[in-house]
Amino acid sequence: MSSPSAPEPSRRTVLATGSALGGTLLASGLPLTQATAADRTEATPSAGDPWRTVLDDADLVWQRMPTAWYEGPFLGNGFLGSGIYAEPGAASTAVRFNIQHSEVQDHRPEFGSLFGLARLPIGYFTLEPVGAITGLDWRLSLRDAELTGTLTTDKGTLALRALIHNDRSVLAVEVTASEGERGFRWVFHPADAISPRAAFKPLPDGYQGNPPAQVADHDGITAAVQPLLAGGQHVTAWQERARGRTRTLYAHVAHSYPRSTALGRALTAVRRTAQLPYSALAVDHRAWWHAYYRKSFLSLPDARIQRFYWIQLYKTASAARRDAPVMATSGPWLEPTPWPNTWWNLNAQLEYWLIHGSNHLELDAITRALSEFRDNLAQETPTPYRADSLGIPRTTDPHLVNGAASTLMGYGVGVPGQDPPTPEVGNLTWALHNVWLSYRHTMDRSILQDVLFPLLRKAINYYLHFLEPGPDGKLHLPATFSPEYGGDSRDCNYDLMLLSWGCRTLLDSAELLGIDDPLAPRWREVLAKRVPYPTDANGFMIGADIPFAKSHRHYSHLLAVYPLYEVTGRTPDERALIERSLAHWVGFEGALQGYTFTGAASMSALLGKGEDALGYLGELMTRFIQPNTMYQESGPVIETPLSAAQSLHDMVCQSWGGVIRVFPALPAAWADLVVHDFRTQGAFLLGARRENGATRWVRLVSEAGAPCVVRHGIAGPVDVRDGRGRPLPHTDVGDGAVQVALRKGESALITAKGDRPDLTVAPVRPNEDAPPWGLPRI
Repeated sequence: MSSPSAPEPSRRTVLATGSALGGTLLASGLPLTQATAADRTEATPSAGDPWRTVLDDADLVWQRMPTAWYEGPFLGNGFLGSGIYAEPGAASTAVRFNIQHSEVQDHRPEFGSLFGLARLPIGYFTLEPVGAITGLDWRLSLRDAELTGTLTTDKGTLALRALIHNDRSVLAVEVTASEGERGFRWVFHPADAISPRAAFKPLPDGYQGNPPAQVADHDGITAAVQPLLAGGQHVTAWQERARGRTRTLYAHVAHSYPRSTALGRALTAVRRTAQLPYSALAVDHRAWWHAYYRKSFLSLPDARIQRFYWIQLYKTASAARRDAPVMATSGPWLEPTPWPNTWWNLNAQLEYWLIHGSNHLELDAITRALSEFRDNLAQETPTPYRADSLGIPRTTDPHLVNGAASTLMGYGVGVPGQDPPTPEVGNLTWALHNVWLSYRHTMDRSILQDVLFPLLRKAINYYLHFLEPGPDGKLHLPATFSPEYGGDSRDCNYDLMLLSWGCRTLLDSAELLGIDDPLAPRWREVLAKRVPYPTDANGFMIGADIPFAKSHRHYSHLLAVYPLYEVTGRTPDERALIERSLAHWVGFEGALQGYTFTGAASMSALLGKGEDALGYLGELMTRFIQPNTMYQESGPVIETPLSAAQSLHDMVCQSWGGVIRVFPALPAAWADLVVHDFRTQGAFLLGARRENGATRWVRLVSEAGAPCVVRHGIAGPVDVRDGRGRPLPHTDVGDGAVQVALRKGESALITAKGDRPDLTVAPVRPNEDAPPWGLPRI
């Protein structure tokens, strides 16, 4: 493995770009094109369609009835979501199609984000056959985002196709029944419109659920109108249309507050969509999904993990859109949960990491939401500091509102040195690291100028109110809270690490933007005089007052290692500190959860330890991942499988510190691997292929003209050629890395000297077969 000692460009050089990229949030990867004699450095597709091959292979299958949300098929478009499984207590007589929506919430801030602003359950349809269910054969097509298959009963069969339309946000289920099943029916079951947390925690004084839904017919369309005590409503409208032997259910959900306009919108959506037969409705839906997947490509020889990866891309696009609410803990598939809103002390951050490397910035709701609702963040900051500071509570609704701040109803930002409320103050700075990643992967100056810099400036300002010099001459923080560990500590590593990253990023950003900020001297002082991160013989502590001494799922005390990449093992002592801290953290069994192992995998990848990274992912798959790749703790939580996809990215490609690292942490078993149009920091699109344990070629396309340093991993001298096969000037900067000057739109192909490898992009052969995800026949 390459050592971490190769020269790296300065942070300002890393930040710099020749021009802004307007609209980069919607950018897609360059298409594969057929190579010609004049252009020998373009990657080309295999004779078949590589995307279709890997996607069809990754389809989930069910030959046994799923009995819960974490076993069954799931459909979604970032707004409307449906999880499909047997009706509890009636598995032989009905199949449940949940109907949930990411915008449907209560609006009573006096009861906080966990009750008064919580997401509200909507209800579900049951598909009720004539006979008793005796079997099923279903397939969830990732490529088409569509469930197909048959349901067998003792009276006949029901052939079904189901999708949630990408643009229309309509659940469409087409059922073709055999003669004995022509009398099957659909039944809608409205849910009680009460916070799901009510089933887990005591109710706040005065809190009650909303009144029951009112179901009525509206000229052939049925609607369940759910009035809300705070005003407004959410409405589920549906209609069934018969065409020959098929019957198709069309259902739509609308939410409005404070006006009661959702009914009209829901009826209109169903009326317009129900005019289209299912096949016609599917055409543009499938087209969107086909284009979505083609923005990047990954194939590796572990069949189970490769399928898992593509399912996460499907899951992310089913749960996220730029204009949809930031994912709540369960995405759009609301189930009974103590966490019925968005969590900002880890969950939201992890949910969106994979969008960067996979080239799917069109799903970036975090950047959009933090920008759109920044005024609400000011209101969530303690009153004395609102003029110049921002913070985000642990929990918020989609508009970033927490409401009443108490441990019963919600968790506010808190004040360092005070408790209650819990002084958890670093969450906004961590969320802004996601915005930083979006900037770095697109080099879109508007993200830096309009969102990151002004919000980060105020997030760091909040810390500056409390930093004080100690007798040692160092700057110290009063007691704050490291997420989930318990207890407040002075010089808490969670906050010191985020504060340091924030000050450094503000200085670099101000220089790039040409801003002479009056706070810059203070940011420099923080970096020069900040107390060192508290450590002991076991590595990083929680803080100066609290050692790491018990099982703990969260890596809040290790953020400087990952994902901030501020402590990376540049020296032997620093590397030993990381290794010691990592081993000590995962060495306590009892409270470890799924994202413990994704974090450990990514930290191992940072150290170039591919075998360890794969081992941690193996623990995750064996101990935590459910049959449909969902994940649960006390309730459904979506971040862990998605962050596992990012751990795979970290094994395949890293691009922190201004250096693109190709295949930095692959296990020996992954001797063959191919990537195409992976997005890296600096706004490069990366393609590369590994054959028989050696990197054959690396190709980079520059979208912004940013500095390009790539640790390619090719042994010996290399050739670097441009898009037309001509030699490109480059500088060997040591340790297997070269620096290449690429202008916007230019590309570079790196190969072993004199080598002319096959540039075909095609799936690699798996080392061994593996069962599909879902519930295949045993």
